[in-house]
Amino acid sequence: MSDVIPTQAGVTPAYSLRALARMLSYPDAAMRELVPDLQKVLLSEAALSPQRLRGLSMLLGAMLDQDIIDTEQGYVELFDRGRATSLHLFEHVHGDSRDRGPAMIDLVKTYEQGGLLLDPDKIGGELPDYLPVVLEFASTLPEAAMRDFIGEIAHILNAIHTALIKRRSLYAHVLAAVLEIGQQTVETVDVPEDEDLDATWAEPEAFAGCSSKGQQSPDQPQPIQIVRRQAANSQRGASA
Repeated sequence: MSDVIPTQAGVTPAYSLRALARMLSYPDAAMRELVPDLQKVLLSEAALSPQRLRGLSMLLGAMLDQDIIDTEQGYVELFDRGRATSLHLFEHVHGDSRDRGPAMIDLVKTYEQGGLLLDPDKIGGELPDYLPVVLEFASTLPEAAMRDFIGEIAHILNAIHTALIKRRSLYAHVLAAVLEIGQQTVETVDVPEDEDLDATWAEPEAFAGCSSKGQQSPDQPQPIQIVRRQAANSQRGASA
């Protein structure tokens, strides 16, 4: 990575978005080796407020200070065991309902229309709605389109951010940074009590009938599709 990354008005801070995507990925040894480069990118591109940069620096420092096994186990417990903190965006709007498949197809089409073809090997076999993959796509968009795209998922990002704050996790700073880059308001929202995903996927009792967990009820609002808006809405300024 270069020592100095020039920034221009009206240009998407692509390097910062990719750095944030990497920070949300599994914190293995390869990830830890990238910490100095990630810090350099975030400082050089200057796309974030000093407050946000301090929070991200605290997270990166904690990754290096902790034992790698503890860091990896903590990541799994945080993001893979609970629905409220899941980094798979459709988990928050579709759960395990039948709507999730078509929504995933629509998202892949959005990527392809933007010129991004997913290579399963390069994204570690993750699904298209995995937040680091979503941020990689956002980093390829022109600035206005990037802001609109992040605006489409801002309510999900704020929900994950709130759940992470409840868990006192430094990863909350990453979600806040994404919202700030997209010029969206960082706010605390109401989130349901967390649900253990392992329990959700448990086998039902014999002859107990089919579980309706995760399926959409008729009285619930229709889940959103993460697609680019036709016209750019007015952007809200990011809060401190």
